[in-house]
Parts: sequence; structure tokens; C-alpha cells
Amino acid sequence: MASGCKLLTGKTAVITGCNRGIGKAILELFASHGASIFACVRREDAGFSEFTSRLAETWAVKIVPICFDMAKPDEIKSAAKQIAAFKKPVDVLVNNAGIGYSALFQMTPANNLKEVFEVNFFGPFLFTQYLVKLMARRKSGNIINIASTAAIDGNAGKAAYGASKAALICFTSVISSELASSGIRANAIAPGMTDTDILVCLPEEVIPGNSQAGGTRKIMKPSEIAETALFLASDLSANISGQVIRVDGGLL
Repeated sequence: MASGCKLLTGKTAVITGCNRGIGKAILELFASHGASIFACVRREDAGFSEFTSRLAETWAVKIVPICFDMAKPDEIKSAAKQIAAFKKPVDVLVNNAGIGYSALFQMTPANNLKEVFEVNFFGPFLFTQYLVKLMARRKSGNIINIASTAAIDGNAGKAAYGASKAALICFTSVISSELASSGIRANAIAPGMTDTDILVCLPEEVIPGNSQAGGTRKIMKPSEIAETALFLASDLSANISGQVIRVDGGLL
């Protein structure tokens, strides 16, 4: 990529979970590449407002915070209506918001299982249903779902979390097929262990078990996941759909 080249100029993106971790890194990178952004968070505070204002000014883009709880269908619907009211095309949707959870399956209460699926799968499913309508009108759109290698590898302690992300991967494959005729493509990114709040919350015995699995044994940076999201959001990946891209430092 040539120095100074902006890959998302003229595009509008909706990104969930923007206040920290991978979502915040995607927000920063997309803004630097010229995208206007609906930055979705569960709660907006003064710090986030100041951050988005500075980011918008730095890169001369428009950033609109949208607040809603991914576990509450009514709030998801309201957020989609807020976005639609701007009457701007939605070119890219990044379903990043999610929660982590680690426990042996025998020690996973039903309410915890339900909570993980509400945020990691049901919420993105519903939000995508609403925003796809805006994309379909223009016969163009791009959906990026942030999954996890835990959805593929079957790591111990990840029955609930991994299953919710596996559902997101299946969802990606299905909508890639169903929405192709509307000019909409869909892909998933499966990060390995990444330096976010979710990693900090993992039990100590879990991290060594995963990090000793092979490969480069690298803990990923949020910026490295964001770079893959940028590629998928740009026209460089125009012929890629229905794929799951692992970003895990070669962990096997």
C-alpha cells in the first residue's frame, strides 16, 4: 500500500464495541483511512466523547457515537433506527462487541451461557438484520464478524464462549450465501489470544495451556486484528466472502 493511501475514503462504517480493545483499534484505523463511522458502545462517557471528537478532527471524518446494550433487543432496534435516520449509506458493519467467559462446561450455569450468547451471537444477529436492509437498498455492503480461534480449536474452559463464536462463524457463512445476490459480502476474523480486557480476565491456568500450543506463541495486539478488518472492509478484498481469517501469530 502506497504511503498516504486511504482505503476507506467515502465509506461509512458501523462498528460495535468501540470503547476499548479490538473495537477501539478498528475505530482508530478506519478513521485514519477516511471512513465516516457510527461508533457503537454500551455507554458513552466523557472520555469516549473526547476521544472520538479528537479522532474526527485529526482525520477530518465524521464520528457519531451510538449507545445501546447488545443484550437488549429493544435497544438494538432503536440504535438501528438512529443510524437509518441519518440517511447515509452503510458500507461496512463490524460486529465486534462481545464478552468473554471461561469455565468448564460442567461449571457453567444456564444464566451465564445465556448471557454469553445474547451478547456474542443473538445481539449481532439482530443488529445485522436491521442494517442489512440499508445495504440491500443499494445492492452493496460488507459485514465483518469478529469471532475467535476458540470457536475452532475447542480450548478447555471455552464451551460457552467458543460455542457463541462458532455460531457467529456459521452465521457468517450463511449470510454470505444468502446476501450475495444483494451485493453484500460477509467474512469473519478469528483472533487468537489478544491483549484485551478479555485476556486479562482469563484464569492463569488457561493462558499457558493455550500459549504452549505451538507456532510463534504470540499474544496479538488489537491493532493487528484491526489491520485485517481494514483489508476486509476495503475494495482490496472485493472478491472475498464467506471466509474465516485466523489472526493468531501462527498458533497451531
